[in-house]
Amino acid sequence: MDEREHTGPLPHAHPVAHGRPPVADGQTIPQPPAPAAPPLTRRQYLAGWLCAAVVLVLLVAGVLGLR
Repeated sequence: MDEREHTGPLPHAHPVAHGRPPVADGQTIPQPPAPAAPPLTRRQYLAGWLCAAVVLVLLVAGVLGLR
């Protein structure tokens, strides 16, 4: 693929017919803030720790070659 040399700034963008209006550089479309997640319950913490323990036991068993 032939590349052209950089001769200066890039050409300006042009609007597309029936497209949405352009957004100025550095600006984003405003969004409402996301709702805060409720804190984790003890049951959720317990489930997480149990899953981590099972994975750890299986990892150690795999490393040691146990069946």
